[in-house]
Amino acid sequence: MMTGMDRIVAALNGEKSDRIPVFCNLLDQGAKELGIATLQEYYSKGEYVAQAQLKMREKYGYDNLWSLFYVGKEAELLGCKKIIYATDGPPNVEHFVISTYDDIAKLEIPTDLINHPAFAQERICLEILSREAKGKYPICAYLTASMTLPALLMGMDKWFDLLFFGPTDVRDELLRKCSAFFHQEVAAYRQAGADIILYANPFGSTDFIPMKQFNQLSMPWMKKDLQPGGVADVVYYCGSSRMNNVIKPVVEQLAIQTFYLSPNDDVAIGKQNVAGQGLTWGVINDILLIDWTEQEVRAEVKRIIEAGMAGGKFGFGTLVMPYKIPEQNIRAMLDAAYEFGRYA
Repeated sequence: MMTGMDRIVAALNGEKSDRIPVFCNLLDQGAKELGIATLQEYYSKGEYVAQAQLKMREKYGYDNLWSLFYVGKEAELLGCKKIIYATDGPPNVEHFVISTYDDIAKLEIPTDLINHPAFAQERICLEILSREAKGKYPICAYLTASMTLPALLMGMDKWFDLLFFGPTDVRDELLRKCSAFFHQEVAAYRQAGADIILYANPFGSTDFIPMKQFNQLSMPWMKKDLQPGGVADVVYYCGSSRMNNVIKPVVEQLAIQTFYLSPNDDVAIGKQNVAGQGLTWGVINDILLIDWTEQEVRAEVKRIIEAGMAGGKFGFGTLVMPYKIPEQNIRAMLDAAYEFGRYA
């Protein structure tokens, strides 16, 4: 039987399998799937997250598994002491590690991340996913780039001020520490069993930063992040921010081969920009799935796949799948992806 890993490998190699690979990023829904009352309880144990990931993948039939709990987990590894838990949305950072510039000098980067107490539950999750699905379904890890991580440590407003207005020596010190943390983090996730590294960097998009700063700041720091461990398993991801106008320099300078587009990117243009040098993912704006009819969902899936499927090296994916999406719309989206993404 064809597995998710088979489909990914075929797509990367420009070969046809039974259908294009389909990634569905169900996260908070795992609590409901296991009958756990709160997200705080659900995310307290790696066993819960791994069990839910395996159960949801089996239920819906898509091609990936997640080791991601919530993005604020990275801040906890660097000293965040409080996370806000919503009833129907993802947890978020409440305690910022950096409140003054003096805190940047005090920030310590852990050197043995895989044995760090705050990594223990992720490690358990990865061990279970590896035991149950390694080689069959790609295990994905979400890692925040050094240019974006400061927003989790000090808040977006303060990071924008420091990034654009300085002092530049303080900014660069923080970026050096965040890049050093990325090196520790990516090594730990790879060692623990992750197959795919989603390199999350909204500041790698000109929606966040002008092209001049992209070339002068973002690109050099992305090189510092990624060159030590290589990019064979790396997916370029800018959140919901557009990347079409930076794909070519990213291919040329970073040699990344997989691009997870924004829903606001033109899929056909994205495919042209990748130019057969890698795998392009067309991504649906899954926030709209909360209110869309099943017919609207199917039509949008068909549009995305028809724009990118010709010539292969293409996959269909979602963003973060809000908790409030009705189950019938999840099924409608995936059934449409399996139908329209099937090779003759």
